[in-house]
Amino acid sequence: MSTQSPPDLEPEALDLRSGIPGAPSHQRRHTLPASEFRCLTPEDAASVFEIEREAFISVLGICPLYLDEVKYFLTLCPELSLGWFQEGRLVAFIIGSLWDQERLTQESLTLHRPGGHTVHLHVLAVHHACQRQGKGSTLMWRYLHHLGSQPAVHRAVLMCEDRLVPFYQRFGFSLMGPCAITLGSLTFMELQCSTQGNGSLRRNSGC
Repeated sequence: MSTQSPPDLEPEALDLRSGIPGAPSHQRRHTLPASEFRCLTPEDAASVFEIEREAFISVLGICPLYLDEVKYFLTLCPELSLGWFQEGRLVAFIIGSLWDQERLTQESLTLHRPGGHTVHLHVLAVHHACQRQGKGSTLMWRYLHHLGSQPAVHRAVLMCEDRLVPFYQRFGFSLMGPCAITLGSLTFMELQCSTQGNGSLRRNSGC
């Protein structure tokens, strides 16, 4: 499944210096960084699934990626993931894998195709306690910037519910039409965007 987490629609300013207002950065020298973006590893899988379970199963009854699938992608292509950590705790993440066809198919939900030039964004999720703070927007800009620095990646593609289409169009995604994948009674739209040139992306949201 490749639905995306209900996004927080307002971007937020990101202060990377400190989690304490007015505190100089040198005071945090021996503590965890207030805010850190990095690729995920298999060791992060449990934290990833905990956020997913809260964001999706409680609402839709299904999850984009279950724990074994999270471990699979974070083992084979960790460079196509991005996690946002605050004080060492995962608060939001995106997981992607490579795909080698023009459109998504059922196989794209569970496979990583190393020869592909398209990144399939499987899931974007924000911890339930951190939603409605702009974290989804900030992380998406960061992720597209991250993909833009990888020469082998030419575009990104995702599927989402109708109501989320305007959110992703804000990041340059264009609508391709209905996705061929359905899950029970759920149907999705498929969107794509070019990642070429995004390596120099800069936004006021802190990216």
